[in-house]
Amino acid sequence: MSPRGWAVLTLAGLGLAVLVAALVLIPWNRPPAPRADQLAALRDLPADQVERARQFRSALRPGSWAALGAGLLVALALGLTPLGSRLIELAGRPFGDHWTAQAILGGLAVVLVADLVTLPFAAWRHSVLTRWGLATNGWAGWAVDLLKSYAVSAVIGAVALLGFYTVVRLAPRWWWAFGAAGAATLVVLLSFVLPVLVEPVFNRFSPMEPGPLRTQLMDLAARDGVPVRDVLVADASRRTRAVNAYVSGFGPTRRVVVYDNLLREATDAEVTAVVAHELGHAKDRDVPVGTLTGALGAAAAVVALYLIGSWPPLLRLAGVGSVAEPRAFGLLLALVTVAGLVFAPAQALMSRRVEARADAHALALTGDPAAFESMQRRLSSVNLSDPDPPRWEYLYSASHPSTVERIAAARAYARKAG
Repeated sequence: MSPRGWAVLTLAGLGLAVLVAALVLIPWNRPPAPRADQLAALRDLPADQVERARQFRSALRPGSWAALGAGLLVALALGLTPLGSRLIELAGRPFGDHWTAQAILGGLAVVLVADLVTLPFAAWRHSVLTRWGLATNGWAGWAVDLLKSYAVSAVIGAVALLGFYTVVRLAPRWWWAFGAAGAATLVVLLSFVLPVLVEPVFNRFSPMEPGPLRTQLMDLAARDGVPVRDVLVADASRRTRAVNAYVSGFGPTRRVVVYDNLLREATDAEVTAVVAHELGHAKDRDVPVGTLTGALGAAAAVVALYLIGSWPPLLRLAGVGSVAEPRAFGLLLALVTVAGLVFAPAQALMSRRVEARADAHALALTGDPAAFESMQRRLSSVNLSDPDPPRWEYLYSASHPSTVERIAAARAYARKAG
């Protein structure tokens, strides 16, 4: 069988593995959150708070969707015309058109051009956040964070590009197989590395101060049977007023991170509800599951790029002879961008189901639906989130249940628990 035939079989197998993993590991039966309870929760929220949140989201919406559109257009321009290949040639010319220069400098140049096109939209978003009082870091802090993000992306991108095109040169007929394995490995490695090496680039983390709240949270984790190395506090207030918490890493790198804003804004019972939610992610191994599905998806993407990118009409549009040459990186970027937009609703749906399960875990662990509901009200108020967003936007991009869904779930739990 030819390498292309094996690639088709491999893609079918990886696609089946992703499907099975999603069906088995994603909680498709979400906790009840009756629409009647959602509407009642919406009526119970202060009308001025709801209106302010909706005005804020309306202010953000045009730029957010315009950024998506601009990113798609520039990716298509760089990938489905000779512009991308010519840019890569220019980047490699000072180095004698060596393949490593084209692969690393050319690839990074293509990504940088795409980022620069959407940069005005990012700046516009920051201006909206500042005007509405959510951003606290000013333009200097925003620029520093942006440069840090570029630097981190450049390091990771350079390693990935060099590794990918080295494999292509060493195994020109079977690079897709080794590349798929490498992409899956990279996803797993980043799950370990990002919490330890990258997150501290953007925030300072310190252990939560000893006291009743920390003791309560560590006892909560112990009672839940979740090994947590520590509860850390992130200095998020230097860039935002938003309140949040999250769990990252797994194994020896797992930690629960709480924004310092959350400790100032919320009551101890509300903080406990948030941390209980994060413990739910750890209890159900959501990070390893996400890493597994991400690794399988990355491997499938590499094989799909090999198959689709080898289509002669696409190669002619891009002005390249093979999808495996460094000059074709613009074509790869265009295909990845289109795939990301197409699969965004499915990713959002899976994320919402996982988050709903973590909410149910928090309610069961704390047995305090009143604190959970109070926390959702506070999150909506401080973060200016639309408690009941437009359905089309919710289905396409919402990674969490809406505020009214979460309150309705708490009320349904309270009725069931008596």
